[in-house]
Amino acid sequence: MELKNAVAVVTGANRGLGRHLAAQLVERGAKVYAAARRPETVDVPGSVPLRLDVTDAASIREAARVASDATLLINNAGISTGATLIGGDTDEVRREMETNFYGPLAATRAFAPVIESNGGGAVLNVLSALSWFHPAALGSYAASKAAAWALSGATREELAPRGIAVSALHVGYMDTDMAAAVPADQKVAAADVAAQALHGIEASLPEILADETSRYVKQSLSAAPQPNAG
Repeated sequence: MELKNAVAVVTGANRGLGRHLAAQLVERGAKVYAAARRPETVDVPGSVPLRLDVTDAASIREAARVASDATLLINNAGISTGATLIGGDTDEVRREMETNFYGPLAATRAFAPVIESNGGGAVLNVLSALSWFHPAALGSYAASKAAAWALSGATREELAPRGIAVSALHVGYMDTDMAAAVPADQKVAAADVAAQALHGIEASLPEILADETSRYVKQSLSAAPQPNAG
């Protein structure tokens, strides 16, 4: 997909990876709707702030109405609560799934007819290496990202006949607020991840592996699970 003159909607564009994606798209000549729950917090020069809360169906519908010229949707907004699946707060598990799975699903359902009516385009889902690796301490987050990986694969097949490509971005730790407690030498720069993501969209890559962690975990999928010690 050619990004120059594309019309992109980037969710969670007020900070972190989303802000880098929005800024780099503007630099490439795209029109960018920088979406956030509080659009007044968006400070990406050259972008159009857009109110969009991925957990609010009415907000999503209104955003799709406003951004009626969209050709690219980037489902970037997400949360990590740190909840475990057995001992964690069930409300937190549900909140994570609502944001990280149902949010991208609802946004994709709303924007797919918009993108199709504008001649086709693409959807990018921002996922994680934890789509494939599921440590107990991050069980809720991993489950939501695994579900979003399945969402990416299924919608890729469903939307292809409508001229819409679907890509999934996988990355380990990024230098963003979500990974603030992680040592710096274990994180990759969000700006670098954004650049790789946009290259992947241009190349119509179904999966974009942005760092060594995601590449290693993906290669390990065929390994047999190890039994628990007991």
